[in-house]
Amino acid sequence: MSTATAQLRAASARINWRGLTTHPTAGPLVALLASCVFFSLQSDQFLSGGNLSLVVQQVMVVGTLALGQTLIILTAGIDLSCGAVMAFGTIVMAKLAAEGTLPPLAAVVAGIGVCGLFGLLNGALVTLVRLPPFIVTLGMLNVAFALTHIYSDEQTITDLPGALTGLGNTFPMGRTDITYGSVLTVVLFLVLAYMLGQTAWGKHTYALGNSPDVARLTGIRTTRLRLGIYTLAGVIYGIAALLLVSRTGVGDPKAGQTDNLDAITAVVLGGTSLFGGRGAVLGTLVGALIVGVFRNGLQLMGVGSIYQTLITGALVILAVAVDQISRRRASR
Repeated sequence: MSTATAQLRAASARINWRGLTTHPTAGPLVALLASCVFFSLQSDQFLSGGNLSLVVQQVMVVGTLALGQTLIILTAGIDLSCGAVMAFGTIVMAKLAAEGTLPPLAAVVAGIGVCGLFGLLNGALVTLVRLPPFIVTLGMLNVAFALTHIYSDEQTITDLPGALTGLGNTFPMGRTDITYGSVLTVVLFLVLAYMLGQTAWGKHTYALGNSPDVARLTGIRTTRLRLGIYTLAGVIYGIAALLLVSRTGVGDPKAGQTDNLDAITAVVLGGTSLFGGRGAVLGTLVGALIVGVFRNGLQLMGVGSIYQTLITGALVILAVAVDQISRRRASR
């Protein structure tokens, strides 16, 4: 009996280890740890509390933006407009609050609501008009970009009330100062991770990404589901807009316009498949941290920004290639 029990425990351990190594977040997590080790050997400042806090602050905006992007990519779509929509949301809430048109809290709600409307419009064009997500969101990127500069009159909005910048305040955790916005970002990831992993809505989202036709035949209301996902993503972009305002302290029409590329990079590096149906939001958080660590580490090493972009692009290509290879092996 003891021998059989020992064999059962050994088999269980092998299964658990195999499940751990094949989890979509395992690879990105190993890459994150390896990059941290590498940059800590290159610079003594990398592991300092102040520098790690800076990395987290830089990641919270792109990470939140990537969270909404993850939901859309899980359905085999893509949103090129997320950065521009976020930028417009920052201008809406900053200008309404700074000019006293609305109370600060109402201005925040308005900014998030505007981003949600962009998501709803994107979803309607994709689901009801049946336009490709790439084309829809590319066009919406230009619309949001133009509206941002028109509404702001090309001016940076300053003198914002404290209610808009409060999430940028910090509290001590050991020897490191952590912003309240960083905590909010982690909470959002945990909530979405639970929703995707433990609810029927999450299972339907994965089913939609794997095969829309099969999902529809099983009784899932795919049109309503996809529309809701795009709308929710827009709301999350609005929260990212609030985080951006709280971090910078101003409403800058030029801020965050190209964060759509970093958001997509974080999603891909986090192990979410661009072909839909596979991935995890916690992997996206790891992917965002990888982007932040690489940008910060390369900067500490004195590498120019153009080379940072070059290396980031190479990482994205590598991540997509690995995903494509793994899908081919799985289909055999």
